[in-house]
Amino acid sequence: MTGTDPRDSSRDGEVIRPVSYRPADDGPRRSFPLTPLQIALLIGVAVVAAVLWFLFTAKSVRLSFDPAVADSEISGGLRFQLGDVWLLRAGQYRLRASAPGYHDLDTELTVGAARNQTHSFQLDKLPGQVTLVSDPPGAEVRFGERTVGVTPTAPVPLPAGPLTLTFDKARYQTARLEAEIEGMARPQTVTAVLEPDWADVTITTDPPGAEIFVDDESTGQTTPAVVEILAGEHEIRLKAPGHRSHRQRILVAARETRTLDPVTLTRADSLLTVTTNPPGAGITLDGRFQGETPLELAVRSGVRYRLQAFRSGYAPAERTVELPAGAERSVALELERLTGTVVVQARPEEAELFVNGRSRGPANQTLELPVDTQRIEIRLPGYAGYSTEITPREGITQELKVRLLTVEEARLAALKPRITTAAGQELVLLDPGPFTMGASRREPGRRANETLRDVDLTRLFYLGRHEVTNAQYRKFVGDHAAEEFQDHDLNEPELPVVGVSWQEAAAYCNWLSDLDGLPRFYAIDGDTVTGFNPASTGYRLPTEAEWAWAARQGPDGITRTAFPWGPNLPPPDRHGNYADRSAAHLVGRIIFGYNDNHIVAAPVGTFPPNAIDLFDLAGNVAEWTHDFYEIPGDEAVTDPLGPAAGDYHVIRGSSWMHGTITELRTSFRDYGSAGRQDVGFRVARYAEAP
Repeated sequence: MTGTDPRDSSRDGEVIRPVSYRPADDGPRRSFPLTPLQIALLIGVAVVAAVLWFLFTAKSVRLSFDPAVADSEISGGLRFQLGDVWLLRAGQYRLRASAPGYHDLDTELTVGAARNQTHSFQLDKLPGQVTLVSDPPGAEVRFGERTVGVTPTAPVPLPAGPLTLTFDKARYQTARLEAEIEGMARPQTVTAVLEPDWADVTITTDPPGAEIFVDDESTGQTTPAVVEILAGEHEIRLKAPGHRSHRQRILVAARETRTLDPVTLTRADSLLTVTTNPPGAGITLDGRFQGETPLELAVRSGVRYRLQAFRSGYAPAERTVELPAGAERSVALELERLTGTVVVQARPEEAELFVNGRSRGPANQTLELPVDTQRIEIRLPGYAGYSTEITPREGITQELKVRLLTVEEARLAALKPRITTAAGQELVLLDPGPFTMGASRREPGRRANETLRDVDLTRLFYLGRHEVTNAQYRKFVGDHAAEEFQDHDLNEPELPVVGVSWQEAAAYCNWLSDLDGLPRFYAIDGDTVTGFNPASTGYRLPTEAEWAWAARQGPDGITRTAFPWGPNLPPPDRHGNYADRSAAHLVGRIIFGYNDNHIVAAPVGTFPPNAIDLFDLAGNVAEWTHDFYEIPGDEAVTDPLGPAAGDYHVIRGSSWMHGTITELRTSFRDYGSAGRQDVGFRVARYAEAP
C-alpha cells in the first residue's frame, strides 16, 4: 500500500490550481435602522433623565404675596409648579403678578443656593381718585411740594395711605389735614374747614377822621372804624391834616375782637415828610436821629434844619429845610450808590461771568460793583461752576482769580479721601483702572483657577485700611468667639475676626450700612443672602477684582504680579504675618529663615501698609470677597461682580497658616462658605451710585 503525501495536489486525477479571488458584489451593505418603538424608548429615557436632573438640581421656592394675587407668572428659565410651590434652578427670573386695585408687580426674582426658599412680595395700591373741597372754596391744596389744585377740585390721583394735605387761602389760616387715602382707584372726598386769619380791630381818634394805615398801606378807612387786620405784629399809623402822625405796634390774634385805646392826635406847627431812593435810609435833623424813611416829622416853623440821610453802600445826602407855620412839605432825597473795583481773572478764558444771577459777559473783566455784598459766579458747559460772595470797597481794587474744574475733577474733589464708619473702620478712596488679573501659566506655583484676563475697574470705591477686628464685629454680634487654634487664643479685641461665614460677613455689612444711614447692598431673607443691589453705596465685601487691584499696588505705580513684596522669595524682614519658623510646630509648610514674631494672627496694623496705605492684604488672615467662586474665562470684563449664583465664595490673600510658593502669590485663589480660623474680611463700598 502506497502512502499519501499531504502535499500532493491531485485528487482522483483532478488538478487543483490557485485562482484569483474576487469578492462578490452584493451592492451596498444593509443598515439596521431603529424601530419606532426603539426611538420612542430612547426619547422617553432622555426625557426621564432630563426630568430627574431638573428635580435633583431645582430649588423649592414658595412665593408669598400681600395681598393675595389673582394671577402670577414666572419667566426666564426652566420652571415647574406644584400647587403653591415652584421648582426652579438657582439664577435670575422675571416675576409678574397682578391683583385688582393694585399696581402690577414686575420684578426680578433671584433664586439662591438654598434648597427651600420663601420670597415675599408686597403689591402697592393704585392711587385713590380724591375730590378736594374746602369751606370757603378757592383754597390752594398742596401735597408735599406738589400743588394738587384749587378747591373744589376734579378727582385727582393721590397715593394710598396716610397723607398730609395743606390748604392755603389768602386771609385764612393754613389748614393741614391728615387724611387716610383708601387708594385702589376708589372715589373719595376730603373736606377742610378754613379758619379766618384776621381779627376785627376798633380804632378811634380825637379829632376823628384820621386816615388809617396798616404797615404803611392805606386801608381806605378813617376813624372811627372797625378794621380787619391779619394775625401777627403790625404797625398802625393814623394821619389827620394839621396833626402829627401817630404810630403804634399791635399784636393781633386771629378771630379775636379788639378795641384800641382812643388816640388823641397832637396838632403840629409844621409837618415834614421825608422819602429817599432807595427807601430805608436813616434820617437825622441837626445831627439827632429821627427814624428811617419814609418818615413824617413835626418841626417848628421858621427854624432852619440840617436834614441828612444815611444808608449802607450809599453816599450820604443832605438838605437844608425851613417851613412856615402850618405848612406841610415833602422832601425826596436821591442817594448815590458807592462802588468798588473788582478784577476777575478766570480760566478757561471762554467762561461766563454772572453777578447776582445776571450774566455780565466774558469772565475776564474789571467790574465796578456796589459796596454791598455781591454774589459772583463763573460758569462754562462741561465744567463745575464756581460761586462766591465778595464785598467791594470804595477806592480799593480787589482781585478774584479762579480756575474752573472739569466735572470729573470736581467730582473727585468733592469725595472725601478717607471716611470712618460708625463702628470705627477707616476706609480710603481708591480710583482704580485697567489691569490684568490671574497669572501666566509659566509662573511657578500657578493653579488652574488663576486665569489670565484683562479687567477694567471704572467705579471709584472705598476699601477698609484694616481687616475687621473682634472688637468691631462684637458690636454686631456681642458673644462672637472663635475657637482656639491649638491652645492659641484668636479672640483678643484687636485681632482680626475669624470663624465668620461669608453670609455672616455680608450681614455685618448690612448692619454697618444701617448705622451710617446708607442703602443696604445685600438682600437678606432670614439668614440667607438672596441677592444684592449693584447701584447701592452701602457697605459690602470687596469684589475679587477690587481686592486683586489693591493687593497688586506697589511703590511708584509698580504692579506686583508675583508676590506682594516683589518677584522673589523670601519676603523682606517683617513684611507681614506668614507661616514663619515660630509656627513650624503648627502648620505643614513654612518660609524657611523667615520670622515675623507671631505664631498665629497678629493685631491689625502690626506690619507696614502697602503703597496705597492698606494693611494686611498679604498675610495675617485671608479674606472673604463678594464674588461667587468659579474658574473664569479669559475674556475682558468691566467692573465684574462675579457669577450670579454658586455654592462657594472666593477667598483671597495668604494668611498666617500659609508658607508655600502657591499660597504666598498675589494671584492665589481659594474658596469656601463656612468660617475658618485663618479667614476674616474687610469692608468696602462704592463712592458713588452709577
